[in-house]
Amino acid sequence: MSLAFLPRLIEKHFITLSVLLSLAALVHPAWFTWIKPHIPMGLGIIMFGMGLTLEFGDFREVLAKWPLVGLGVALQYLVMPVLAVSISFVLGLPPEAVIGMVVVGACPGGTASNVITYLARGNVPLSVTMTLASTCLAPILTPAIIYLVLEREVSMDFWAMVRSVFWIVVFPMVDGLILRRLFRRRLDPVVRFFPSLSILVIALLIACIMGLNQEMLLTFPALVLLAVVLHNGLGLVAGYGVARMLRCSRRDARTVAIEVGMQNSGLGVALAVKYFGAGSALPGALFSLWHNVTGVGLARHWRVSDDGA
Repeated sequence: MSLAFLPRLIEKHFITLSVLLSLAALVHPAWFTWIKPHIPMGLGIIMFGMGLTLEFGDFREVLAKWPLVGLGVALQYLVMPVLAVSISFVLGLPPEAVIGMVVVGACPGGTASNVITYLARGNVPLSVTMTLASTCLAPILTPAIIYLVLEREVSMDFWAMVRSVFWIVVFPMVDGLILRRLFRRRLDPVVRFFPSLSILVIALLIACIMGLNQEMLLTFPALVLLAVVLHNGLGLVAGYGVARMLRCSRRDARTVAIEVGMQNSGLGVALAVKYFGAGSALPGALFSLWHNVTGVGLARHWRVSDDGA
């Protein structure tokens, strides 16, 4: 029996799949929390699959778009902190939540943005380059933004961040690129299954986050959740809108939107707990869940619109 139908079936129903797995995680977290130590490996597998679908020449094209990389990074470190402060003020969030919002807003783009860009048929090499650039600048800009807004000093390990992005993003992707160059025709039957594999991994990661934060989510901190929804949504809109105003292609605009709207919220949680207390980690934990949900939803919407065009 041919399995050719399976990737299309998974891609068609990946929102439903994510919701069902997330609900299951709320009911029985242990079914999914075991995934936590394996999250980097899961992302690495997906990045390897992306490498199999790309060419080295795709990254040479990114070099010609260096102003767009700068735009994405600039929006990342300008729009998201400003939105964090503005939304917190408008909603009248309590001080701990304001701190958490600012810390998340000051973080670089997360590696999950590369996966979402892939699923959304965006410009993956551009996404990876933006993530690398914002991560390398994070040890300088993230503490500077936090100090400017909150007047509190934080420190970050530059080389630890670079190593993390290298092993999760760069190394597996380069391996995929090399294998594609060497064994293109032999790998073609396998490559078509990687989008569906990516969807399954993302759905499991969302469920894992739900399970890890079950108690907090069941208390339903509505005001903070609203702040996170607005923060993520307006970041996505700003990234896409500015890119289109500057006459970027839709593909590149999608990429900028995802890079700006999706933060390294895991880093935000870690910084909040270390320097400000566990209560300040709530916005980061909610952001970890929500930006994956919206990312998957956007990817689904854009893929459907492409197929219908």
